[in-house]
Amino acid sequence: MALVAVGALALAGCGSGGKGEGEGGAAQKPTVKLPELDGQKVSVAAVWGGAERKVFLRVLDEFEKRTGAEVSFVPAQDPIIGFLESKVAGGEPPDVAMLPQVGAIEQAVANKWAEPVGAEAQKQLEKNYAKGWQELGAVDGEQYGVYFKAANKSLVWYNTAVMKNAGGQEPKTWDDFLQTAQMIYDSGIAPVSVAGAEAWTLTDWFENIYLSQAGPEKYDQLAKHEIKWTDPSVKKALTTLGELFGEKGFVAGGQRGALGTEFPESVKQTFVGGDQPKAGMVFEGDMVSLAIAETDAKIGTDAKVFPFPAVGSESPAVVGGDAAVALKDSEGAQALLTYLASPDAAAIWAKAGGFVSPNKNLDFATYPDDVQRDIAKALIAAGDDIRFDMSDQAPQAFGGTPGKGEWKALQDFLKNPKDVAGTQKALEDAAAKAYKD
Repeated sequence: MALVAVGALALAGCGSGGKGEGEGGAAQKPTVKLPELDGQKVSVAAVWGGAERKVFLRVLDEFEKRTGAEVSFVPAQDPIIGFLESKVAGGEPPDVAMLPQVGAIEQAVANKWAEPVGAEAQKQLEKNYAKGWQELGAVDGEQYGVYFKAANKSLVWYNTAVMKNAGGQEPKTWDDFLQTAQMIYDSGIAPVSVAGAEAWTLTDWFENIYLSQAGPEKYDQLAKHEIKWTDPSVKKALTTLGELFGEKGFVAGGQRGALGTEFPESVKQTFVGGDQPKAGMVFEGDMVSLAIAETDAKIGTDAKVFPFPAVGSESPAVVGGDAAVALKDSEGAQALLTYLASPDAAAIWAKAGGFVSPNKNLDFATYPDDVQRDIAKALIAAGDDIRFDMSDQAPQAFGGTPGKGEWKALQDFLKNPKDVAGTQKALEDAAAKAYKD
């Protein structure tokens, strides 16, 4: 497996972007032909809100212009599988759903909700996607999902003024990271802001440490529950994470304050307040750039990013993503999957920022700045050697449900980072039940 460091790669752009004037640049020639769908209605469900929903609606607007279809966005609640279950039971499933977990795709197929991708969408996937990304959207060898939006989840963003004032520099290893955190703390600012209210961020903390420290083979085994959460490798990773979470003053607002901090607020805590914010660094994926855009900070000057530090021999490369899955066997649903698998759709969101596409034929020049370009290059360069977010591979009852399973266990760990054994037991008890069910 390649554990890719962001910004370490310099690749030439290839392919083309999407069509359309306005926000993001000049008109570009479409790369895929779409059918005429005048009068047809297509509904799309996703959990995206705020800035993400706003940009995705622009992606759908372009599909409407090119096909004549009438597209409606259906706001979904998390977990989306539960939301879709109610829609299917009521006889009103959306045509397409954006599923944020591999496990959710598998569950949709097992429930006989999902339709395989059509021939045209399959052509786009084979043309534009590495085999690894195609396999993530397949169940038992049959293709169901089109990964439209990816995430490089191995990034740490920092306030450059805070780092400079503390005399710190971008760390390469976990020990260096803790030393940098101490320097920021000594300068009078909490080193990290942690979005503990949204426990998916805590799973990402754990996964990056575990992948780098235990290695990809163990990572794959734990993701499939082939080894237990009481394994010594899990103890070691939680102990390492506890070195940060348990150090007094290292987490903005303390452990309890972090448990009340949602993801957008964690970014604001780092980049609002000039050189005197509430925190110096925030860990999360490329989506952080969208939240930074809601502040006065400028990416590349006020805000910079470095790869998650190496806990073992190499830095980790954890990815996530949202896949489009057809829930109706309709021309409109299949046309939308074809569109989302093309560079045309990806270009619209890429220009806006806060987005990385697994589409290898999206021109890197489409991204709005060098920081996001480097993140995208690293993701594409990983090719088939990617490790998907572990919690998103798990049954949703364990890895993707607020207040339950892994999410609750890691929130409890944030509250009491010394209780490694208790956290392991809670994780294993929840995992054993979820994987058995």
